Amino acid sequence: MRRFLTLVSGAAVLGAASLGVVIAWPVGSAVTPIAIEGNVDRGAYLARASGCIACHTNFEAGGAPLAGGAPLETPFGTFYPPNLTTDPEHGMGEWTAEQFAKAVRQGIGPDGTPYYPSFPYTFYADFSDQDIADLWAAFQTVPPVDEPAPENDVSFPFDQRWGLKLWRAAFFYDPDTEPVEGRSDAWNRGRELVRGAAHCGACHTPRNLVGGRDIGASFAGNAQLPGGSKAPAIRPKDLPNKDWTVSNLAYALQTGITPSGDAFGGSMAEVVREGTRFLTPADREAMALFLLNKDTVEAENPASN
Repeated sequence: MRRFLTLVSGAAVLGAASLGVVIAWPVGSAVTPIAIEGNVDRGAYLARASGCIACHTNFEAGGAPLAGGAPLETPFGTFYPPNLTTDPEHGMGEWTAEQFAKAVRQGIGPDGTPYYPSFPYTFYADFSDQDIADLWAAFQTVPPVDEPAPENDVSFPFDQRWGLKLWRAAFFYDPDTEPVEGRSDAWNRGRELVRGAAHCGACHTPRNLVGGRDIGASFAGNAQLPGGSKAPAIRPKDLPNKDWTVSNLAYALQTGITPSGDAFGGSMAEVVREGTRFLTPADREAMALFLLNKDTVEAENPASN
């Protein structure tokens, strides 16, 4: 019995020590100074493409733009997108461009605390310094709103943010937005948008019990989205079966109208209304080309060549 108690005591001490190491474990990497001048228009465009307005504005409650989003209900609790205005207390008014860069690309707040992956920072990891400078310049034009977003309502053990360090180690995947040699410029632009800024895989990829994406099933659909909605498969082999083409998919990203004449509902309607309809026709077509794995519109119908 004494030996057993000794082993249990030793295991407890080891466990406590391991937990202490994880809690003290710093995450993220140093950010180089963002010394590039940002372009407000380019930043506003990228913010639309990235879903910032759609997520961080509570439209149903008549909230001010970027002052905090509608609640996101998940199996882990309810998350409230924060205030991103220039308010110094409740928004980003006291942030630096470097702190903003670390938040966007690494998912780490100014105090070193990791963000919950309800913020899709993993998709923004390849944003360039110019992208960050542009976004930062655009956010500096947002009027301050002296109003805090509600605190996240997350139960134990998911309220223990140190656990996010382990989550990041397991599920912080590179977004794979880099150009692929041999593919058209349009296809590569679509890849950059779909895999990066537009973060289509955040909804259209299934997730495991702890919220990590199943990378082996990218874009295979997700039947368990927050709020009980679903996202269909959007792989090249799936889309044609639902009568999607490059032209009507690009049109749907502008209007929300599907090939059947129906309209997108739920979160996808919001994506179009607050995001993709503001993109250029070329960018919407590029996204459609990538999703259908076509280098050009003409390649979709070789008989017309």
